Amino acid sequence: MTDTVQDLVAGAAALIVGLALGWAVHIAVVRRKLRREQAFFGLPQGAECVLVTHRDSTSAQWSIPRHDALALLGLAAVVENCGAHAEVAPHDTGLQGFGARTEFCVGDPTAHRRLASHLANLLPGVTVHANSENPVERGTFTIGGTAYRVEPGAAEYVLLARLTAGEGDRPVFLAAGQRPVTHRAAVRHLVRNRARLARKHGADGTFCLLLKVVNSQAYGPDVVELVADVTRAASTPAPAEPKGHRAA
Repeated sequence: MTDTVQDLVAGAAALIVGLALGWAVHIAVVRRKLRREQAFFGLPQGAECVLVTHRDSTSAQWSIPRHDALALLGLAAVVENCGAHAEVAPHDTGLQGFGARTEFCVGDPTAHRRLASHLANLLPGVTVHANSENPVERGTFTIGGTAYRVEPGAAEYVLLARLTAGEGDRPVFLAAGQRPVTHRAAVRHLVRNRARLARKHGADGTFCLLLKVVNSQAYGPDVVELVADVTRAASTPAPAEPKGHRAA
């Protein structure tokens, strides 16, 4: 065998070994990323979770509002990627307590019974003005003494939270907004920023973020601003008569 042939054989062997090592590293990175995502969502391989929503009040049949349905589709893709299984359940169905399996609660807390219960029990510092006599105040969030009023099509708010409670260790994710478009925006923010949120808050951490959907009349759910991390204020029981004011 000539030196040239030996060099070619050695070069080919080195190339094969390099490709194999590169592929192994790639697979390891992908698996590590998947494990982190599974830990963040509480969805190990084969796990069960539930997507809880409310029906469209304008429909005579049991149907889901368009933006809520699209939000659930986004969550379903995450569940499938984690190798888990999802069940869709109405908000007024008798469900078990939280913590035993991951739960995604999406909707308007003034109409979504389970979501309203989660806010009352897990985020007692959040007040949702559901039955205000003043139409302008209806749907307003009050957090830490500040009122966040909805301006339809211009400025609408939504709470995005990851919480842990109950007997199990599986998280509850809340997307509680003032209008259906905000629910979809919150879920998109969660899905797109899941790696960053996991790094910042920990794979098993809790958080509550207040997001603002800007000019949804023109941009739909695409333009979202992070108003504040309100975890501490939302977790602290509100005073009997919070002193609210219009959010800047």
